[in-house]
Amino acid sequence: MSDVKEKLFQELADAVVDMDEDKVVAAAEEVVATHLNAYEAIEKGLSAGMERAGQLFDEEEYFIPELLMCSDAMYAGMDVLKPHISQDSVDEKRRVVIGVIQGDTHDIGKNLVKIMLETSGFDVTDLGRDIPPARFVETAREINADIIALSTLMTTTMDGMGEVVRLLDSQGLRDRFKVIIGGGPISQGFADRIGADGYAVNAADAVRLARRLTDASAVAAA
Repeated sequence: MSDVKEKLFQELADAVVDMDEDKVVAAAEEVVATHLNAYEAIEKGLSAGMERAGQLFDEEEYFIPELLMCSDAMYAGMDVLKPHISQDSVDEKRRVVIGVIQGDTHDIGKNLVKIMLETSGFDVTDLGRDIPPARFVETAREINADIIALSTLMTTTMDGMGEVVRLLDSQGLRDRFKVIIGGGPISQGFADRIGADGYAVNAADAVRLARRLTDASAVAAA
């Protein structure tokens, strides 16, 4: 990596961690002006910064307000860089359908996972909260998703996650989509019981899990 490129990508990452939108935009504009690869700048600059912010969140040095301000800075940089991404890079993105299962309206955790997935290069369709199981399946089919990500903070709505898996089974679609779940009352044991492909304890773990599952799928398809 050239010195100029390395310096700019580091500036992008640091500005995201520092929650400094103006510095992010300035560095992103310099990336464009110097004709550097915009997708690489997102991946090695903005995403790297957001990953560091996620680590600080896990270590309880940052909390939700700080993480949201980091994401605002990251999105400001994305707005500058996105128009300069080549179509080839866009086509490589893995697609995720995410939402909070029917009966639950708690969406802070889901929103954090969405932010982390987007900054890690995933194309995320956010259905929102209180979403019926059938809608996850319908949307996954419509956009040809790789992953269905389900969240809940309530024990009373956990069975809705199992219903998503049952619907996929009954429609002969289970092998087509990976299902990952998360939220306060969820455990690996529950994920195993309903036949989900994985459980994530937090947003950073959800990204690692999504990468692992999509990488495995790509290897299997090759």
